[in-house]
Amino acid sequence: MTRDVYEYALIQVVPDIERGELINAGVIVYCQPRGYLCARTDLDAARLQTLCPSANLPGVLHSLMAYELSCSAEEGPLNKESLGSRFRWLTAPRSTIVRTGPVHAGLTEDPEAALNRLLDRLVRTAPR
Repeated sequence: MTRDVYEYALIQVVPDIERGELINAGVIVYCQPRGYLCARTDLDAARLQTLCPSANLPGVLHSLMAYELSCSAEEGPLNKESLGSRFRWLTAPRSTIVRTGPVHAGLTEDPEAALNRLLDRLVRTAPR
């Protein structure tokens, strides 16, 4: 099976900008040769509340869901845009509580498996 280039970015939550801490809360994977774009999130809400008791948890969860919906072909605010345009828009730098980190690249035979591996390795690092 051939391996194709894919790009990914972590979706991060910044509980308190002054403390400079980040919580990895999801991953976006884009593989242009396979026509694949998907975001998955898994927020450690207890960690967020510990780092910032005043955090707006429903607002953060809503923002994370927006990343997932924006990748959907059928629904979401970017459904008329190409997958590449959606990925670039979603990974553009922002100064918000929920944002993405830098874009990285890799090679994969299966973008879905790469997404799951990255989510397990970079987001779901601590047992809950």
